[in-house]
Amino acid sequence: MSRASCLLVIFAAATLACAAPAFAIDVTLPPSGDNQFASVTQGIGIVRATVQYNSPDVHAPDGRDRKGHIWGELVPYGLADLAYNGCTQCPWRGGANENTVFTVSHDVKIEGQPLPAGSYGLHFIPGKDEWVVIFSKDAKAWGSYWYDPAKDQLRVTVKPAASEYREWLTYEFTDREPDGATVALEWENLRVPIRISVDDWTGLYVANLKDEFHNRAAFEWKAFLDAADFCLQRKAHLDQGLLWAQEAVSRPGNGVANFQTLTTLAQLQIANGRTAEGGATFDRAMALPGVTPIDIHGLARGMQAAGNNAEAKRMYLVNAKRFPNQWPVNFGLARAAAIDGDFAKAAVLARKALPQAPDEPNRKNIENVAAAWDKQAAETAKK
Repeated sequence: MSRASCLLVIFAAATLACAAPAFAIDVTLPPSGDNQFASVTQGIGIVRATVQYNSPDVHAPDGRDRKGHIWGELVPYGLADLAYNGCTQCPWRGGANENTVFTVSHDVKIEGQPLPAGSYGLHFIPGKDEWVVIFSKDAKAWGSYWYDPAKDQLRVTVKPAASEYREWLTYEFTDREPDGATVALEWENLRVPIRISVDDWTGLYVANLKDEFHNRAAFEWKAFLDAADFCLQRKAHLDQGLLWAQEAVSRPGNGVANFQTLTTLAQLQIANGRTAEGGATFDRAMALPGVTPIDIHGLARGMQAAGNNAEAKRMYLVNAKRFPNQWPVNFGLARAAAIDGDFAKAAVLARKALPQAPDEPNRKNIENVAAAWDKQAAETAKK
């Protein structure tokens, strides 16, 4: 081989040796210590809260049973010297391997303290009687080795409690409501609960609905009706609910004035203090072609359930005028009499409706209600 050829071979080998790191790739292997990855997500109304963690078990990788030696030993009480990266006052990572990460989609409160939407490294300062829970803005570090208290977003104090045995460290949502939930770290025989609460959860839905009406939902009267009814049923954001009810009825090209949309609009008008306007809208709904006496009776029962007895009585009378002597008009007139306190008349009218009842459950209901009115009439007569 010529000298030039030798130099070329040596240069090529050296180039490959230098370039090799550029072609190195990561490979997928089991997690260190067999601490398996886990994730749990809980809905709190429209909010989503997630904990991602690696889960150690009570038995060590070599099979040793560490029960009774977890708290205060394997997991020290207080801050600990991790003997790495100069972290001599470090919290516990609340799991194993990488950061335990708590992610929340919307602003929430943790133990009554505000936490903005985002992802946080979840750390703990364990204690026999109380634990400090730390939400760090550094969610990408490895464990607690790079923990920096200057990056704390929030610290709260919670009380640990005894729990049933857990071999694997687990995060579990132990209760869940539309406005709050409790996430608990559970391992061995200990539970550490953390309360998450949401202010004005209905308002979050309303804000989301507003965004959705910038899209295809705006072309459906039913979507506006559902949004309006949500506000009505929750008795919240009633001004916005009224706007959506108006859209369901009158939106150009999409609004529909039917029994559903008009009665929802009427209820929201009344809820917003526009009582006369709401009554007129109810009249418009009850006069629609195709409306049945059952429709009007059901509407009146809904008004009674909402505590609006005056409007309910008026509807029973309108029903009787439009559909005289049809089921369930007489039973509605009986309820109107009961609203006035005339229980004797109510019982008589109820029994007049009895032959018109379409089935046995309705007949049995009328008999029971009439008997109750008989009893009330007798008690009233004694006074």
